[in-house]
Amino acid sequence: MKSLLKIAVAEPSLIIRSGILSVLRRLSSLNIEMIEITDVAQLSSTLSWRKPDMLIINPLIPGAVSLQQIKKECDGLKCIALQYTLADVSTLKGYDEIITIYDTAETIREKIEKLHNTAVQEATHEPLTEREKEIIIGVVKGWTNKQIAEKLCLSAHTVITHRRNIAAKLQIHSAAGLTIYAIVNRFVDLNDVKGSIHRKDEENG
Repeated sequence: MKSLLKIAVAEPSLIIRSGILSVLRRLSSLNIEMIEITDVAQLSSTLSWRKPDMLIINPLIPGAVSLQQIKKECDGLKCIALQYTLADVSTLKGYDEIITIYDTAETIREKIEKLHNTAVQEATHEPLTEREKEIIIGVVKGWTNKQIAEKLCLSAHTVITHRRNIAAKLQIHSAAGLTIYAIVNRFVDLNDVKGSIHRKDEENG
């Protein structure tokens, strides 16, 4: 049996909202419960009451609650920007996915499924501690266990134990895998990783 996926659509325009809901109904590979939010003033209360897994919302709706506030109030909620007008890149920053009015039903299905699978994986992972995150950053920067231990004022044995716990939690057993994980989860900036790789090449060259 397909797990239930609750998707809220916050859009005051009847035509656009109906169009999105119609597309969602056609996604037979997903078991979707749809929640309509027609009044932006009721956004926070509806999200708190219905507790959807995803929110599809036009980021330019006047009077809408900020994305940061929405995510703070609804832990784990995946937010999808519904884009049908030109929007500044900074406006779309922070959204987990973007759907445009030009996307096909198949494209929308793929985006929602990918986001849903990511959410399921995140939910099944035991959360990392702040210390474990610091150690991952050290690994991504190319530090040895000894260097990580020195910089974090730990023993090398403690660092090794933390790395074993990280591998068990994430099921990631390579530095390359941790690097990808760190970039995706924004522990590090991609430019920092490029800089680290460049420094390693210079040391080896």
